[in-house]
Amino acid sequence: MKEECIDVCNGLLRSEISAVETYEKALEKFDEVSEVTLLTEMRKSHQQSVQRLKANVVSMGGTPSTDSGAWGAFAKTVQSAAGLFGENAAITALIQGEEHGINDYESALENDDVMPECKEMIRNELLPRAQTNKRTLESLRDS
Repeated sequence: MKEECIDVCNGLLRSEISAVETYEKALEKFDEVSEVTLLTEMRKSHQQSVQRLKANVVSMGGTPSTDSGAWGAFAKTVQSAAGLFGENAAITALIQGEEHGINDYESALENDDVMPECKEMIRNELLPRAQTNKRTLESLRDS
């Protein structure tokens, strides 16, 4: 069970690394201080999730993923395309990324191979961060 849990957590870790990379790319598109501040805070929340997941994988005896993998390449392509069409498209791409992360976390919570301690971390820390980011982005988009 531990190996399967490590695999799931490494998948979540790759998604979080991808989110950090995507926010970094998106930040290049924004000039307004309030928007840059919000996006920087959301990037920081993903960096915290990266660190938490890395520590979790290590604590289970695994080796943490170090890059975003295939999802990261796809996210970069989507974000680059969104950047061509302006801030609203970039925000929409970020919302889609947060939705992807939320779905991944919810799937992990339903996965019998994920250990209870990991589910607790997801339920109490990681999923709420992604949900908060999504709500913040939706408010930014709608303002």
